[in-house]
Amino acid sequence: MALILNIETGTDVCSVALSENGRLISLRENSEGKGHAKYLAVYIEEILNEMNLKPDSLDAVAVGMGPGSYTGLRIGVSVAKGLCYALGIPLIAVNSLESLVRVAFDDYKAGIMGIDNLDNSYLCPMIDARRMEVYCQIYDGKDKAITPIEAKIIGTDSFEEFISDKQFVIFGNGASKCRDLLNGPNVRYVDVIHSASGMVDLSAEAFAQNNFVDTAYFEPFYLKDFVMTTTPKKLF
Repeated sequence: MALILNIETGTDVCSVALSENGRLISLRENSEGKGHAKYLAVYIEEILNEMNLKPDSLDAVAVGMGPGSYTGLRIGVSVAKGLCYALGIPLIAVNSLESLVRVAFDDYKAGIMGIDNLDNSYLCPMIDARRMEVYCQIYDGKDKAITPIEAKIIGTDSFEEFISDKQFVIFGNGASKCRDLLNGPNVRYVDVIHSASGMVDLSAEAFAQNNFVDTAYFEPFYLKDFVMTTTPKKLF
């Protein structure tokens, strides 16, 4: 197997996890929201020092590919690429919504999710996409994706074909946009926080299958074009 550095910076959480043979061995993260550029390199150095490792001990670097924050994804991917180039190791890209689902399942197994049974459920991880839009993808209770990733504007009729059928579990930093619009006996909101720990199994699986991306040409999965806003204030 492998020693893999996992980086997730696509949301307000800046998270770094070190895994060995598919097992989490160290984790650093915070949710300040705008400190990714400040903390990411520090966390990587701290983790390696904690484990008495040099960077060249790494076998691969995995990065959350998105969808998510444009700036956050750029920071994470840039650092991951830099490490891979310098160390001559492969780059792994992980679906950020799928890794969020893995965190949800870990919380469920640990008994801290607040839900008794996920078998007869749909899981809907959500990442904030600004305004009333979220990035989302629906999974079944066995961790299988049943819809493609999409950018979705939330309304009162969103996901109605799923909500009427089974328990519909919503989580992630985009979930708050739904609370006033999506309710009912089948709708459940749970607190699941994005973390690089959710990448550990996925990156190990990718490494075992030699499922790497081209370090030179890889770009984050933004899903939407970046929109620059301007201030109405005159600067000069």
